[in-house]
Amino acid sequence: MLFRSRTRGLSTARLFTTSAATLKPGNVATAHGLASPTPPTPTLPPQQQQQIIPSTRLDKLRSKPIKPFSDFLTDTFGRQHDYLRISITERCNLRCTYCMPEEGIELSPTDKLLTTDEIIRIASIFIKQGVRKIRLTGGEPTVRKDIIDLVKKLNGLKGLEEICITSNGLALHRKLPELFENGLTALNLSLDTLINGKFQLITRRNGLNAVLKSLNKALDLNLPKIKINIVVMKNINDDEILNFVELSRDKPIEIRFIEYMPFDGNKWSNEKLVSYNDILNQIKSKYPDIQRLKHNHGDTAKVFQIPNFKGKLGFITSMTSDFCNSCTRLRITSDGNLKVCLFGNDELNLKKLIINGHDDDFILNEIGKAVKLKKEKHAGLGELENMPNRPMILIGG
Repeated sequence: MLFRSRTRGLSTARLFTTSAATLKPGNVATAHGLASPTPPTPTLPPQQQQQIIPSTRLDKLRSKPIKPFSDFLTDTFGRQHDYLRISITERCNLRCTYCMPEEGIELSPTDKLLTTDEIIRIASIFIKQGVRKIRLTGGEPTVRKDIIDLVKKLNGLKGLEEICITSNGLALHRKLPELFENGLTALNLSLDTLINGKFQLITRRNGLNAVLKSLNKALDLNLPKIKINIVVMKNINDDEILNFVELSRDKPIEIRFIEYMPFDGNKWSNEKLVSYNDILNQIKSKYPDIQRLKHNHGDTAKVFQIPNFKGKLGFITSMTSDFCNSCTRLRITSDGNLKVCLFGNDELNLKKLIINGHDDDFILNEIGKAVKLKKEKHAGLGELENMPNRPMILIGG
């Protein structure tokens, strides 16, 4: 074992303070100054059953007539893809073991990557066909110099309801206020540990304080949706599961536990995998009344909530319980390739189509052909780990 739990038997009031939602690193993570948890009630309060996130953009769009969904973005299994993830850079200021090979990656020449104008054009094509949610990924999207201008331009596209970002949080706190001001509606923060030593082991860098500073900033801004993504790895951070759960007690955060997935260069093995059921059972051992919430359109996570907790718990179960039948997402890599499935190798080079002078109708027709080739489901355990794929950093996390 690389790590054994060093927190067992210690007070859980060591890492966080409740004032101003300020989070600070330490050996144990929870809400400071809380009394011992009261026994949970058997049912969720009505106000927790469905949380309505206020959004002027959403309110306006909900009042408009619903149009038939685009056939171009509907695959042969009837899945309607209204969620687009766009990687805007290959660069990252961390070196997470599950994302980037230890030897690093060969970066693409700048002229091979999507320009801002190309991103906006591609986004416009998809939005006109029914995409309502765009997530900017990387690499680390905040290292792109024009990210604020990019978000502002996306915010000006008619029909787009949500602009989200997935970030490691290292430099995010400096840009988050302007991103929020220019239209950002949601943040997924990658944070796999709350212990400094493990943070350095997993990311091969320092920076836990900066990540927590970004989380605090998001809470202070009242960003409508905040999620923390944790890739759970056996004998590395699986002893922190309950500490992360505790973050959802008093804060409107969704804690998302992600099964460790294989990508080129990340040295995945079945021995490192902690399954959804194992994680859930660990949580149930302390919170037996945890309840699963209703599945919403486009949800990739199985979402739960502990009675009287403000936040939620989500599980991304790609390895042991796929969610392919309800998948509504498509991906654009930073070099302009459309991937209809995270684990698929088929790609359509949209940047090349743009450079070759094709109009939007031609490009849309090619997109439609690619979407129609999407398989019913991706491979499972025993196959997936043996299939070639890009490193995660070159796909877009």
